[in-house]
Order: sequence, then structure tokens, then C-alpha cells
Amino acid sequence: MSLVINTPIEDHVLEEVKVGDIVYLNGVLVTARDAAHERFLKHDVKMPVSLKFLPIFHAGPIVKKVNSGWSIVSIGPTTSMRMESLEYDFIERTGVKMIIGKGGMGPRTAEACKRFKAVHAIFPGGCAVVAAERVKRVLGVEWLDLGVPEALWILEVENFGPLIVSIDVKGNNMFDERIKSVNGRKLEMLKNLDKEFSSKL
Repeated sequence: MSLVINTPIEDHVLEEVKVGDIVYLNGVLVTARDAAHERFLKHDVKMPVSLKFLPIFHAGPIVKKVNSGWSIVSIGPTTSMRMESLEYDFIERTGVKMIIGKGGMGPRTAEACKRFKAVHAIFPGGCAVVAAERVKRVLGVEWLDLGVPEALWILEVENFGPLIVSIDVKGNNMFDERIKSVNGRKLEMLKNLDKEFSSKL
């Protein structure tokens, strides 16, 4: 299924989304990766922008200063698993509804998505310029002292995607399911090889 999601994101919208669905995002998107997660959770610094009902993007953009403010040159996804140890608490405490990044996330994030009705989605790697083209404007920036890649960039986006849902609100995890499937096939292949080898002895 392909779906357009507008911010703020309501629970009933996410309940329609399943693992493997492709979604596009319209509205406000905030970048937040390692340093922002750590400042908020480990150093107990208040988040300067409300993330409730919003999506975050694990990304470190390349930006340029323009007369009217800032412009996004490129904005590719960061590996989401880097935030796995912090994401459950981040989801619980901020009320964020969608986490976007590269690759999958683990069981703690899946548990948080199930408990707090959120999803994780993958933005295709290697498409950073395409992502930048979907940013209509930079609405603001916070925590710039962390550096450009780690700051909270508040963006207005249109048709931002394609985003592939990897964890849904039921806690289904596409990457875990694929790993289990591959391991199951691998085990079956090894058994067959063992039988074939034994028959030739």
C-alpha cells in the first residue's frame, strides 16, 4: 500500500500502515540523531521544539546559508541502529510518531512502537539530493552548537519519500522477520547438505 501522511500524525492513520508499505510525508519533519538523543536523555536538557505527533529523521544534512536563512543541499539518512539503545525512551518522552532513517532497528524500538503507537521507516540510501529536493524550506534550527549534522533542523517537507515502513504500530519488525526467514532457509539448506554428504560416505 502507498499512503500520504500529513503532520501532525494521528494514531488512527498509523493503524492503517503495515510493514512493507510505502509512505510519503507532508508537513513538519525534524532531524535528530546521536547527539540530540544523548543531550535530551542522558544530560536531561529540555527539547527546544515539541516533537509530539511529529516525525524525526536520523540524518545529518549539508546546508548552506542564504539571505533568508538556510537551504538544504543534501540530507541522507543515518544508520538508525546507532540510536537503538536510546530510541524507546526518546519515543516515550517526546511523543514522536515516526522515526525515519537507514536500515532497521531492534526489539526495544519495536516494543516502543507497539506501546506508544509509532512507526519506523527507511529512506533509501544514496538519495540524499532527492531528499533535499523534497524540503520546501527550513523553518528553524536548534542546538546548532552541536554542529550542523547533529543539530535539530526543523523542516517543511512535501512528498518526502519513498519511505518503507520497517516497524509498524503492532511491533512487527521487517528486518527481524527477514532474518528469521533467511536463517530458517539456511538451516534447511545445511540439513540437506548434511544428508547429501552423509549419503556419499
